[in-house]
Amino acid sequence: MTEDTVAQTAVPKGLTSKKGRKVDFVSLNDPTQTNYKRYVSGIEEFDRVCGGGLVPGSATLIGGDPGIGKSTLLLQAICALAQKGARCVYVSGEEAIDQVRMRAKRLGLAEAPVELASTTNIRDILTSVEGGEKPVEFLVIDSIQTMYVDNIESAPGTVTQVRTSAQEIIRYAKARNMAVLFVGHVTKEGQIAGPRVLEHMVDTVLYFEGDRSHHFRILRGVKNRFGPTDEIGVFEMEGGGLAEVENPSEIFLSQRNQDVAGSAVLAALEGSRPMLVEVQALAAPSSLASPRRSVIGWDPNRLAMIVAVLETRIGLQISGCDIFLNIAGGIRINEPAADLAVAAALISALQNNPLPAEMVFFGEVGLAGEVRQVAQPDLRLKEAHKLGFREAIIPKSKKSIAPKKAKNDEIRVSELEHIQMLADLFVSNAPPKAYAV
Repeated sequence: MTEDTVAQTAVPKGLTSKKGRKVDFVSLNDPTQTNYKRYVSGIEEFDRVCGGGLVPGSATLIGGDPGIGKSTLLLQAICALAQKGARCVYVSGEEAIDQVRMRAKRLGLAEAPVELASTTNIRDILTSVEGGEKPVEFLVIDSIQTMYVDNIESAPGTVTQVRTSAQEIIRYAKARNMAVLFVGHVTKEGQIAGPRVLEHMVDTVLYFEGDRSHHFRILRGVKNRFGPTDEIGVFEMEGGGLAEVENPSEIFLSQRNQDVAGSAVLAALEGSRPMLVEVQALAAPSSLASPRRSVIGWDPNRLAMIVAVLETRIGLQISGCDIFLNIAGGIRINEPAADLAVAAALISALQNNPLPAEMVFFGEVGLAGEVRQVAQPDLRLKEAHKLGFREAIIPKSKKSIAPKKAKNDEIRVSELEHIQMLADLFVSNAPPKAYAV
């Protein structure tokens, strides 16, 4: 006979320390603690976003629009781990077993030793993974909104069912060092459906982004207890599944037209990865009382701020024009370092003057028109230089850089303090002051 402590559903009246079970506290610095080794799937883009691999006992939630590739990515990752000798279980609550097999066959993964099941009962799932000669190391739940606990009367997908189902699976997984990967539905706004507490319960939250009309997919980490956040992985949707994109900067700039006004290259930083993307702006005369401001891939509020700064601090006439802004390639940029590239694209579009083809931009623009510094400029310049760019417009650094004669293999840097200097740079034909970096 073994003693089992039953958790109370509500706090009893008159709760005292004599009625509880004593918890054994341990030291934070324990030399006997277990150092967990991450499981690497071999899909480098997926492993990077997870922080270098999956941690035993961790819970990962991946969300995205329908048909974006969530199930395809997890099936590829779980098959790669199974082929390395790990015991992996894939539980589908939305598809039959034969449908999962058809997808695996299309991806060329039909021979992977993955155990499949099609059920939605949490009790049945936990009972089934309990047995076996080898413990289950990875469990995929596709999706958590279809699961239910049989002692709760509400329907699957409700707040109570989603919270309870995830809590039971996470508690079971952490007690046995089993990594769990959940697929989560999203709402019309793109947020994970169900209770917000679901994102707090898991260790890692990943979002699969991208326009279904584009063949690029962005896997973005927004929460990670075992690694950095804001890391991204770039995939390309092909007939055989999701393929990794090793050099996304070159892919995003492959179809760039260099002789068109309103096109600027941004040296962005997503997590620890530098990436060059094209910012496209179009200014057209408007006959409307309120001109349109259309933005794809960037924050519309920041565009309104940049337009106001250009009108107030420089004197550009933008109020009578429709402004269209697009981040080419279907990627979304969230950092304020894109302000300077957007301002350059707008100035180029208004003056109908193409920007130099081998020039990149990055920097934050304030309301006073000042150009502020951004994180890791050296990493951005290194990525731009690697792709053949020879000029860069960046914020003025606090460190005094002694002027040197730029060599042929170095990038020319022009440091700006105010947005007016950006406008003067393209109005006049005087070359920018160059520094070797």
